[in-house]
Amino acid sequence: MLIDGVFSGGGLKNFALVGAFQALEEKGFRFHRLAGTSAGAILACFIAAGYTSKEIEEMLDNQDFQTLLDPRKTILPLPFLKWFFLYWRLGLYEGKALENWFIEKLAVKGVYTFGDLPDGKLKLIASDLTNGKMLVLPDDLALYGISAETFPLARALRMSCGIPFFFEPVKLNVKMGESIVVDGGVLSNFPMWLFDEPNGERKRPLLGLKISRGHKETPTHKINNGLNLFEALFSTMQNAHDEKYISRKHEKDIIFIPVNETSTTQFDLSQEMKAALMEEGRTRTLQFLNTWTPTSHRKNYQTVYR
Repeated sequence: MLIDGVFSGGGLKNFALVGAFQALEEKGFRFHRLAGTSAGAILACFIAAGYTSKEIEEMLDNQDFQTLLDPRKTILPLPFLKWFFLYWRLGLYEGKALENWFIEKLAVKGVYTFGDLPDGKLKLIASDLTNGKMLVLPDDLALYGISAETFPLARALRMSCGIPFFFEPVKLNVKMGESIVVDGGVLSNFPMWLFDEPNGERKRPLLGLKISRGHKETPTHKINNGLNLFEALFSTMQNAHDEKYISRKHEKDIIFIPVNETSTTQFDLSQEMKAALMEEGRTRTLQFLNTWTPTSHRKNYQTVYR
């Protein structure tokens, strides 16, 4: 069955979404259009490029994610210098290693730019801090005088998953000036609204896959230091917008996958933790599919405020 899919952000927690994708693929579901934010954007992009769940699982299993963290080199290896770079470069890590990894993996499928995908196949969310607005890629590139056909997908992914202060932001240089672009989760971590139609009708069923502590639970944060404060701040920004407004039509079409013990920026996940996350996603998805009735229209809905 052809469906449209939306993937939430969640950093390394999104191994759970790979397990969910595996279960959906086994049950005969295929994605016609995909959308995502941050780590969800990465999975959506790989699927759009033609990767199967098995290929993605093997790719991630064989990857040492700590090699994607690339602090700027200095001839003076002093610990405080990383905070110096944070101040002047706006991030602890350059992000070039991450972007190069995207380029390498997408090239395997012969995909380099948005022009290599069918029109409307993929939509990603990023945040333009300079102009204070959300970016829907590739749609909004035209506002910057940039051709979507030739814009690198790896750069778009880098924009969508650029965790503030963790990775250096992407600087989008255009005629109107320079725009600082960071993680889409700052403004919309779960963009289910992207595929809404004005008349309430859909061309095909829509399914959302969301990393969550449970759709009726509000996570709490222990804040004992500056790093805890940042993680709590970013987590709140990620979820406040989308959790506040979820309509009943959306709620019925969302697989909520609770993940409690993994940090968004935990790049040293063990094989056991990866496997556990995937199994959780797979199990939750199979449970959901037992009662889900796919439909291409849901009219007369009301908003749920959590």
